[in-house]
Amino acid sequence: MAKIDFGGVLEEVITTEEITLEKARESLKNEIVAVLGYGVQGPGQALNLRDNGINVIVGQRKGTASWDRAVADGFVPDKTLFPLEEAAEKGTVVQFLLSDAGQVALWPTLKNFLNESDALYFSHGFSIVYKDQTGIIPPKNIDVILVAPKGSGRTVRTNFLDGSGINSSFAIFQDYTGRAKERTLALGIAIGSGYLFRTTFENEVYSDLTGERGVLLGCLSGVMEAQYTTLRKNGHSPSEAFNETVEELTQSLIRLVAESGMDWMFGNCSTTAQRGALDWAPRFRDAVLPLFDQLYESVISGKETKRILEANSAPDYREKLQKELDEMKNSEMWKTGESVRALRPENRK
Repeated sequence: MAKIDFGGVLEEVITTEEITLEKARESLKNEIVAVLGYGVQGPGQALNLRDNGINVIVGQRKGTASWDRAVADGFVPDKTLFPLEEAAEKGTVVQFLLSDAGQVALWPTLKNFLNESDALYFSHGFSIVYKDQTGIIPPKNIDVILVAPKGSGRTVRTNFLDGSGINSSFAIFQDYTGRAKERTLALGIAIGSGYLFRTTFENEVYSDLTGERGVLLGCLSGVMEAQYTTLRKNGHSPSEAFNETVEELTQSLIRLVAESGMDWMFGNCSTTAQRGALDWAPRFRDAVLPLFDQLYESVISGKETKRILEANSAPDYREKLQKELDEMKNSEMWKTGESVRALRPENRK
């Protein structure tokens, strides 16, 4: 492991210099990796593993769109694609990549197909950390491990294909075989991680749930809507309001921040933007900090988990979800977004 200075704090990270793909293949040469669930994280991880020469099979319910997608991606029924239970029985590493609610539903069956010395692999600490609500308590005679890519399943695949990889955290909850760490790191490299950093199941789920509700999705969406609404009610056109709120951020500024950092971005914009951003950033920080404190408390207390499981387990969940998404899609702001995206040069060819 290499020690890297993160803002004055030394952390251990693992890259392909410490664990090469060849070393990962050697560690996994006798494993059958069963990826359960071909929805969000499943496709990216399964395809990357396959492309990296790992013996991987997929478990998915027959007759679903995800089953058909796996077939389209080259997984062959009865050879590399099986019903969930059969795949779990065949696997020595069982990647449990169903949705959180799906994991709760399958667990009473799945636990009967886990064999001694298998590894139960998660990409989210949810089911283990909130076991009082999920009921997921692994048997003592298996390894329980985690590799959590810091991005969407789609990005896991696209970053792999362009050679950049995506950063992942890793954790070991239970080491029965004495090989849990070796398995974890090998799997992390094999799914295409750019680098791996240590966490715990608890810290992974606390940071993940906070991030999703905060900066990554919930906060970002809410702040964009607030600024767009302010501009519109003060007479700005939809196109102007959207470009100043979303398009400039996503198509220009955030890419520069990713490349060089926020300090560089502040230092390389106009002096007018620079002064305004430096003056207003602390005000936004102080305004939302109490909200983030409330959010974090809601996460660690289990309130968010309870809400997730109740909502996602409802029989009409998909219909209600689609209604909420349609309301967003059909709002003026995001209808404007469709028009703006269509005008991008690459979309007008």
